[in-house]
Amino acid sequence: MSHIRRPMIATALTVALFLAIGPAASAATDPLWAEQWGPQQVDAPEAWPTSTGDGAVVAIVDSGVDLDHEDLAANAVAGNTFLDCGDSGCGNGDWESGGEPGHPHGTHVAGIAAAVTDNGVGIKGVAPDATILAVRVLDENGSGSFEDIARGVRWSTDNGADVINLSLGALPGVQVLEMTGLVSDVRDAIAYATSRGVVVVVAAGNESFPLCASPAFNDGAVCVTATDQREAKAFYANQAIKPDLLAVSAPGGSGLPLCGEDIVSTVPAGEGGACSYPDTYDEFAGTSMAAPHVAGVAAMLTATGCAGDAAVSAITSTARNPVTGQRGAWDPAYGYGIVDADNALAACPVTVTQDADAEPRETPRSGPPDERDRPDRARERPE
Repeated sequence: MSHIRRPMIATALTVALFLAIGPAASAATDPLWAEQWGPQQVDAPEAWPTSTGDGAVVAIVDSGVDLDHEDLAANAVAGNTFLDCGDSGCGNGDWESGGEPGHPHGTHVAGIAAAVTDNGVGIKGVAPDATILAVRVLDENGSGSFEDIARGVRWSTDNGADVINLSLGALPGVQVLEMTGLVSDVRDAIAYATSRGVVVVVAAGNESFPLCASPAFNDGAVCVTATDQREAKAFYANQAIKPDLLAVSAPGGSGLPLCGEDIVSTVPAGEGGACSYPDTYDEFAGTSMAAPHVAGVAAMLTATGCAGDAAVSAITSTARNPVTGQRGAWDPAYGYGIVDADNALAACPVTVTQDADAEPRETPRSGPPDERDRPDRARERPE
């Protein structure tokens, strides 16, 4: 009898995971490309002749990244780890840094955004030549504090990130605490990042709730809800409602217990192997997986000089509603629609200069590094 690896709903302590210019890349040299419907839904292959993200830095602020992974090592750089160790950090962003075991979630997110392409193994990232800056803020259970997440966002901003991906969030209700100022750490950190021209991309949440979860709910954050491979809104995904309406959609998987329905990406050795994949790859579902598709598109834009607010405007104005076919028209389910890398690049073709009032940021350097998407058992392909 086949064992079905069912996604589990995220539970939160403080904050939890929402796991629920170059030539066009060749499909032949990445053996799992045929399983990757996500990059194709966001028109990444059509955009690769214009930009592959080369020169852009995407900070994966998450549960750490396997810096030695065969499909990530060439793009990943050591960052920092913030796990109850203060403002300076205590590691290099690796998934096992900080003196405790790791969680594979951050490695999976990193692969979606920027896995290496044409290396003869695994998958293609949406922005396959972007740099991955590994920043660990979540523990082995995928939980963490607002304080540590805020530290990770600020550190990433000060250390060269062009795009910050936050595939995490709190359970419904925290929006009120942030709006009233009772919880302000991450809200203020996002404001700090966006004021310096960083695009901050955040998962919407997996509770089927009408609002984007915090911190995606905050002004300036690009809230990302999830679609399945048929371009329907995923049943588990929160709706794209937030005060500034800055929300879009991207592939996150259906959450159904069938191989090919979810998002295949990188995981540390021994953490994968379902659906006949090598044990360094697995399928997860969640808005956690949707967010890095958007972060990858943002990296493709920033690599061409279309950064900050200009990149966000290009993404939202060209996003496509799969029901109506309209572009750049907001609705509660899809936000501005499914992101479209090719059209976004066409909408923002000119180099954008940095704001003269923005403070300079350093280049990346080595630091001191929802359980819907974390399945619990091996999954096999149905016969």
